[in-house]
Amino acid sequence: MNMTSWTLSIALATTALAGSANADQLADIMTAKVIRCGTFADVPPFASPDPKTREMVGFDVDLCGAIAQALGVKPEIKPVSVEARVPEVKLGHVDIAVANLAYTVSRSEQIQFSDPYYLAKEMLIVKVGDAGQKKADFAGVRLASTKGSTSELSIRLNKSQPLTFQDTGSAYLAVQQGKARGMVANTMTTTKIVNESKTKGAEMRMIDEPMLYQPIGIGMKKDEPALTAKINEVLVSLDKSGEINKIWDKWLGPNTEYKMTRTDKVVPITELKFDPIP
Repeated sequence: MNMTSWTLSIALATTALAGSANADQLADIMTAKVIRCGTFADVPPFASPDPKTREMVGFDVDLCGAIAQALGVKPEIKPVSVEARVPEVKLGHVDIAVANLAYTVSRSEQIQFSDPYYLAKEMLIVKVGDAGQKKADFAGVRLASTKGSTSELSIRLNKSQPLTFQDTGSAYLAVQQGKARGMVANTMTTTKIVNESKTKGAEMRMIDEPMLYQPIGIGMKKDEPALTAKINEVLVSLDKSGEINKIWDKWLGPNTEYKMTRTDKVVPITELKFDPIP
């Protein structure tokens, strides 16, 4: 290789490296006209295969579609496991993770979070005759939950005694049998159980004060300011237009088995008052 060719090769390599270092993920998405959304593989009502069509459907799938439409691109749904949500974003296998992704300190050190679009809550349910009214009333008592969950963590943070099981059904049975004073789970699960308990078993009620707040946002790669700003802009727009509430009502609203009403607004996480999960 002569000196001219060698110099040219070095120049091209340097240019390529510079281009890579200054890569803009939002620009890439707009050029490809596709946004790759990581969703749950099978966690209804957020994302799961439709039994008839085998197409992915759910709240997160529709939210991804709304974001894509706002950007003028097509959504590409890429189902991922619960554990793979953060790694898939870090590795660049998906552009955004729309998968009921709760903000935690450890996750925020690995990926960028959008402004939260709703606040998930860990809620405590007890039998209707229980005198307790707030979470402090249950400090030191035994509460049931699924093992290794945020629910179990919230019990420990409340200085209560966790009684853990592999599934929510077993945790609920422990309360019915008097082995635990109450059960902690996410709002959807506890709402569904309270509604079902009105016609079978001992009737349950929900303690109004959440055991724990979990801001839910969209996960993106760090150091992509243009993409972060655009996703936040789109979320605020979808919130103001009522589109997020429309999607929410379809999958989680008053006419579904979850019977939940969304009252949250898209706001910067710095404006929320909550105790971050480690």
